[in-house]
Amino acid sequence: MTTFSRIFSGIALTVLSVACSKGSDDFIKENIDFAKAQINLAVQSIDNDAEQILTPITINKDNTVKFASYRDWRGGFFPGTLWLLYELTGDSSYIPLAEKYTESIRGVQEVTDNHDVGFICMCSFGNGLRLNSENYEDVIIRTADALATRFNPTVGLTQSWGESEKLDRKFPVIIDNMMNLELFFKASELSGDPKYYEMAVSHANRTLKEHFRPDGSCYHVVDYDPETGEVRKKVTAQGYSDESIWTRGHAWAVYGYAMAYRFTGDRRYIEQSLKTFDVLRNHPSMPEDCIPFWDMCCPDIPNTPRDASSAAILASALYEISTMDVDNPSQYKQYADKIMTSLSSPAYRAQIGENGNFILMHSVGSLPGGAEVDKPLNYADYYFLEALVRKAKIEGSL
Repeated sequence: MTTFSRIFSGIALTVLSVACSKGSDDFIKENIDFAKAQINLAVQSIDNDAEQILTPITINKDNTVKFASYRDWRGGFFPGTLWLLYELTGDSSYIPLAEKYTESIRGVQEVTDNHDVGFICMCSFGNGLRLNSENYEDVIIRTADALATRFNPTVGLTQSWGESEKLDRKFPVIIDNMMNLELFFKASELSGDPKYYEMAVSHANRTLKEHFRPDGSCYHVVDYDPETGEVRKKVTAQGYSDESIWTRGHAWAVYGYAMAYRFTGDRRYIEQSLKTFDVLRNHPSMPEDCIPFWDMCCPDIPNTPRDASSAAILASALYEISTMDVDNPSQYKQYADKIMTSLSSPAYRAQIGENGNFILMHSVGSLPGGAEVDKPLNYADYYFLEALVRKAKIEGSL
């Protein structure tokens, strides 16, 4: 183990011990106060006079903040973060701010070349609808219509990326796409039209059949023949290898199937969610502080980056799972609590005014692609706050 690794683990475990002695209400309040301070600074730093409102997504190599428009798959996370901050604080001054950034990405309802419109729309408009406004129903339904253009009934799935002769792919579907099904489920609920629900279930079922290995781990990408529906190959794009355990993909699977179970009650979905979580929880490379490496099969462990974003996604999913009809539900809350305690420590949570005004440090976008390695990511912050909301509701402090 390198000196950095020993120091990193030591800080995390020390803070775990200290944090566990705090009351839960104090833990939640302290995190809310930190998030308010950091996000307020982020908002103040954005050029509000710009013609197009952009949202912060990460930091560049020179530590300046990198921004994106609504067409980027991460475009909805910052508006969603503002809605979650309103939910956590009850401070109505966050409503117009959340509305402003949410309205700035309304163009998502016209986007048909991006399968991640579910992420973009549900984190922003979805939270806005849930917390404040009925004016967002139409945009959710129209965005679902945009996503539906990517559904192929022969394959039974919505297509993720485009066809590429150079990369030898025809109809690639990534495990991340499970998260976009919430848009279909919600649109069906709002409109009363079963077609959205049917597409979501079809996608979940085919993914269940093709993406998972017998031990519960999953492939990142499955490529299909769009004319026959047959599987062409199973590979990775962001993991260490085709057969490795790319951690964020597994976190998406845990969260995505728990969400699908919430909407359908199909036991196969929650069983897969738990089976995939067990792959991560029981993996010999899982660190004591429960913040996983970017890929659990990377041969450079422990001298390879952790991924706070995967941990935050898992924590949020596990809090929801702990409220579901599962055996020993408290074990999932306890694991989520352990993750959140680690993420709230100085090893992962930034100092106020630093880290580009993002909350969490040490996330990984795509290590094979050399993109956003050991950087803050806006979706790590989003799922951290969503996990805090769920924790607070379970414990009766919200």
